[in-house]
Amino acid sequence: MTVVQTLIDLQEVDGRIRELELELKDLPRRKALETARLNGVTADLQAAKTNQEKANQRVRELEDDAKALKDKIQQLKVSQMGLKTNKEYQDFSIQIDLVSHDLETTENNQLAAMDDLPSAEARIKDAQEKFDAAAGGVKAYCDEIDERIAAVSAELAQAQKERAEKAKLVTDPRFMLYYERLRTKRWPVVVQLTREGVCDGCHLVQPPSVSQMVDHNTGLVACTMCGRILYRDI
Repeated sequence: MTVVQTLIDLQEVDGRIRELELELKDLPRRKALETARLNGVTADLQAAKTNQEKANQRVRELEDDAKALKDKIQQLKVSQMGLKTNKEYQDFSIQIDLVSHDLETTENNQLAAMDDLPSAEARIKDAQEKFDAAAGGVKAYCDEIDERIAAVSAELAQAQKERAEKAKLVTDPRFMLYYERLRTKRWPVVVQLTREGVCDGCHLVQPPSVSQMVDHNTGLVACTMCGRILYRDI
C-alpha cells in the first residue's frame, strides 16, 4: 500500500469524524430552537392566568367597595333616625341617595366583572391545551435529539479509535505532518488529479511534470496552487 493510499484511507475516516462533530454541534442548537418554540405558548398560558387573576381581583375589589357603601348607607340611616330637624333629615336623605347611586354603579360593575370570569377561564383552558400539546411534542423531539447525541457520540468515539489505527499505517512522519497541517486549512487534503491534469481541489491545471510525478507515484505530490496532495486513479 502506498503512502498516498494510507492518507486517503485516513482522510475517509477524518471525513466521517468531521461530519459527526458538525452534527454534535448542530444537535444542541436544534434542541434549543425546539425548546424556544415552547416559550411562545408558555407566555400565552401565563398571560391567560394573569388575566384571570386580574379579573378575580377586580371582582373582589368591587365586592369590598359595595360592602363599604352598604355599611355607609346603614350608618347614615342610623344617624338620620336621631336628627331633630327636617333640614338635617333631608340633607342625610340626599347623602343616602348619592351613596345608593354609587352602590348601584358599583354593583353593576361587579356584575360586569363577574361576566368576564368565564371567558378568562376559557382562555386559560385553551392556552393550557395548546401548551400541553406543544410540550408533548417538544419533549418527544428533545428525547430523540438526546438519543441521537448519544448515538453520534458513540460513533465518533469509534471513528476516533479507527483514526488512530489508520494513522499508524502512515509510515513516513513527514507525510503525516504535512497532512495534519493542511487538513486544518483545506478540506479535503488528498484529491484526485483529473485526466486533464486539473487539481480536483482548486481546479487549477497542473504542469505536465506534476502529472508525470503523480502517474509514477513519486512520493507526495502537491498541487502547485493549493498544496493539496494529488493522486490519480489508474
